[in-house]
Amino acid sequence: MKNNLNSVFFTVMMTTLLLITTNTTSQVVKKKPNLLIIQTDEHNFRTLGCYRNTLPDERAFMWGEENVVETPNIDWLANKGALCTSFYASTPVCSPSRGSFMSGQFPQNTPVITNDIAMSDDVVTFAKVLSNNGYSTGYSGKWHLDGYGKPQWEPVRNFGFQDNRYMFNRGHWKQLEDGPNGPKVAARNKKGDPSYDISGANEINFTTDFLAQKTIDFIKKNKDKPFCYMVSIPDPHGPDVVRAPYDTMYQHLKFKTPKTYKKGQENLPPWADTKKQKMSQKAMTRYFGMVKCIDDNIGKILKVLKSSGQINNTIIVFTSDHGDLLGEHGRNNKGVPFEGSAKVPFILYYPSKVKEKTVINEALTTVDFMPTILGLMEVQGSGKENGRNAAKLFTKTSKDWNDIAFIRGTGQKKKKSDINWFGAITDRYKLIYDPVGEPWLIDLEKDPDELHNYYKDLSYKPIIKELSEGLRNYGEKYNDPRINNLKIRREMEKGMK
Repeated sequence: MKNNLNSVFFTVMMTTLLLITTNTTSQVVKKKPNLLIIQTDEHNFRTLGCYRNTLPDERAFMWGEENVVETPNIDWLANKGALCTSFYASTPVCSPSRGSFMSGQFPQNTPVITNDIAMSDDVVTFAKVLSNNGYSTGYSGKWHLDGYGKPQWEPVRNFGFQDNRYMFNRGHWKQLEDGPNGPKVAARNKKGDPSYDISGANEINFTTDFLAQKTIDFIKKNKDKPFCYMVSIPDPHGPDVVRAPYDTMYQHLKFKTPKTYKKGQENLPPWADTKKQKMSQKAMTRYFGMVKCIDDNIGKILKVLKSSGQINNTIIVFTSDHGDLLGEHGRNNKGVPFEGSAKVPFILYYPSKVKEKTVINEALTTVDFMPTILGLMEVQGSGKENGRNAAKLFTKTSKDWNDIAFIRGTGQKKKKSDINWFGAITDRYKLIYDPVGEPWLIDLEKDPDELHNYYKDLSYKPIIKELSEGLRNYGEKYNDPRINNLKIRREMEKGMK
């Protein structure tokens, strides 16, 4: 009898221990945070309410005080997490910025230095690292890192994104749909080729809606295991068209031209060519519509995360690959170090580590993303990263941070200025060197319009020296060929004296 009781007691104890162990193991697995990245394309940060709140009225409402887009869902992420006021594209065009974001390496080392260059097979992305650490990974939307293929669905080289069925290499398609052989562009021209036609677009097939739904499907499918998912929305990049009702939602607005719109080329560097591009009222109306559509779809994604109980264990990043000048300096689009072009929104929500309403003013770039996000997730990186781990800035535990970051242009093909500009930036200053014009020092505090060059002002000599030394060290350590241009080298050495 005693032996039977001992046997029963032993069985009960072992069963209890097994249940405790299993439950503990399950809890450990669940403690791994999910990672959701929402990236837009060519997005001016001033179209977001949370960014307007960080600016004086003249800067926040440069198209008119009444001319704003309400973005409550993106603003919610910023209010509940961290907002970076000085986050820049390492190169303010699509492919180089995306390559640096994925890899933590500068463009010259990926080696995607301009659009339509394929990223090297040797690159290790954050998705690959997380995949190796037990994460279910996926990607949908524009990729732009596999050469010239267009649209080129599901690139063979997935760089750690296990489910990349809805990844397409290039294009700003307006309508997508599932077909018998996989996803496809829904709109076609008379020849049967994929087109950007907006006719027939609705809340199901319009690209932003379509990709948001694929994101929701992935989240639901992977609710019981850690996931990393990135959705890359190809709006609000041109063509400036959007589905109803967003196409007419802002047509009542009368957009003013920015203060710098009519500024001529006089006293500006070669890289700041004004181009005299027109600012279209219709294009601005639809640009705002695209932003609103994006925010509404982010609201749908957040609703699913909240209802499923995943919101508190999911890191959510909202950002873009580069900006859009939208009329500043007589220019549209990107490619230059001006704020509207190079500065991008970067918002990070991580309730267990990042306090609400955190504001980070230090300069960061896309190259810092991978080491930072892996640092916050306490996951070891690949060891190939060039960027900095800024996790302590987000947790407000950093005591010693060097506020200098580096950005570069793409180069102008078939021109003597092929090497083009590069520069060192902080929260306040930008020092730009290029092989054609004179060095430029911008003081954003004194001159937020970026019209004046303070390089020859002797009171800035210590700043010029510090930034020049930082730029030289960056160029030598990370193999930026601009450092070897004789004119640039000579001017940098002068700046360091």
